[in-house]
Amino acid sequence: MAKVPFVFPMLDTKAIPGPESIKRWELANGITVLARENFASPSVVISGYLPVGSMLDEPGSAGCAHLTAQGLMRGTAQKSAQEIFESIESIGARISFSTGVHSTAFLAKGLVDDLELLLAVIEEVLSSASFPKVEIERLKAQQLTALAIRAQDTSAQAHLAFDELVYRDHPYRLPSDGYTESVQALMAADIRKFHRTHYRPSGMVLSIVGGVDADQALANTEKTLGAWSPGGTLKDFPLPPLKPLQKEVRRSIRLEGKQQSDLVVGAAGPSRFDPEYLSAALGNHILGRFGMMGRIGESVRETAGLAYYAYSTVSGGLGPGPWQIIAGINPVNEDRALNLIKAEIKRFVSAQVSKDEIRESQANIIGRLPLQLESNEGVAGAITHMERYQLGLDYYQRYPSLIAEISRDQILHIAQRFLDPERLAIAVAGPDRNE
Repeated sequence: MAKVPFVFPMLDTKAIPGPESIKRWELANGITVLARENFASPSVVISGYLPVGSMLDEPGSAGCAHLTAQGLMRGTAQKSAQEIFESIESIGARISFSTGVHSTAFLAKGLVDDLELLLAVIEEVLSSASFPKVEIERLKAQQLTALAIRAQDTSAQAHLAFDELVYRDHPYRLPSDGYTESVQALMAADIRKFHRTHYRPSGMVLSIVGGVDADQALANTEKTLGAWSPGGTLKDFPLPPLKPLQKEVRRSIRLEGKQQSDLVVGAAGPSRFDPEYLSAALGNHILGRFGMMGRIGESVRETAGLAYYAYSTVSGGLGPGPWQIIAGINPVNEDRALNLIKAEIKRFVSAQVSKDEIRESQANIIGRLPLQLESNEGVAGAITHMERYQLGLDYYQRYPSLIAEISRDQILHIAQRFLDPERLAIAVAGPDRNE
C-alpha cells in the first residue's frame, strides 16, 4: 500500500480574526480598545488588563496588589458591594478580576444590550473603589485561609520552592497572593494607597467581542471608560536581569500526613518576546504535552508507572517565565522519577526530535487553533494577547505557517539555550519518607 503523504490541517485564514475584522483605537486617556463583531452571538465578552501587578507591591507587602484587585467590587464611592453585585446578577452577567506579576486582568460576560452597563461598572470600580474596612477584613480572612491551605498543598509548596530557587533576587520569586505575615499586616489604608498610586487608564487594554457593531462598542467605551482621567501616568518598573543558575540546586519540603509527593524540575525559560518562543512552545509540546503528555508522560508515567501525572510547561510572559517538568508521584518513587525526568531532559537537549514527533505536534497545534477561537471569550483573549505582546493583528492568520516552518534544529537550539541538565532547579514537596 502506498504511503499517504503527510499534510498539515488546512485552515480558512479568512475566518480567523485579523486586521480585516478587528478594529483598534486608542482613547485620549491612554486606553487601547479592540473590537470584533460576531453577529451570530447575542452575547458580548469584555476582556483586558491594566499594567498593575504584584511587581508593584512594596517590600514586605506581598499580596497587596492581589487584595486590591479582589476588593474592587466590594464598594465604590457611589455603591455598596451589595448594590454592585445585584446590578450585575439582575442581568445574568458576570465580572471578575485577577492579578499576576505584571497585570490585573478582568473578564466580563453578558448580553449585547447590557454592554454599556458592564463597561460602566468596570469603570466605576476601577476608578472609584472605596475598599471599606469591613470588606477588606473579610477578604483578608479569606486570603489567610487560602494561604493556610496552600501551606499544606504539596503541589503549591513545590512550585513556591522552585520559584525561590530559579528567581532568587528577582520579583518572580514572590507569590502574587503573598505570605501569611504580609497579608496579616495589610490594612484597608494600604489597599487604598496602592489603588490611588497605581490604578489609572494609561496602558489599559480592552477587547470587546460579540454581537455588537464595533463602532458602537467604541462609543460605549468612550462614554464610560473614556471619562476616567486621573492625573499622571503609570511609572515604569523594568524587570531586573535574571542571574542564570550556575549549578544544580535542590530543595525538599516535608509535610506530615501526605500521601503524594510533587516534583518540579526545570529552569527559567524564554519570555514571550523572545524570537524563538514558538520553537520553545513546539518543543515543549513534544517534551511533555502531546498525546499522553509527550516524552515525559511516556517515560515516567506510561512505561515506568512512577507518576500519577507527569508533563511539562513553558510559560513565556513579559519576562523569563519558567520551563518546568511537573510530576505527582508516590513518595517512594521520588528518586527514580527524578532520574527518568533528568534523562529525558538530557535526551531532549542532545539530539533533534524525530520527524514524526515534530510533524504530529505541528499538526496538532495547528488543528487546535479553530477550537481556541470558536467562542467570544477565546477570540477576546486572543486579541488581547496579540496586543499585549505586540504580535500584530494578523498574528493568528500567520500562526499556522509560523508553526509549520519551525525546524528540528530550531527546537534543539532553544532547548540547549534554556534546559542545561547540569543547571536545573529541583523542588519536591511531600511526606517524610522515613514516616
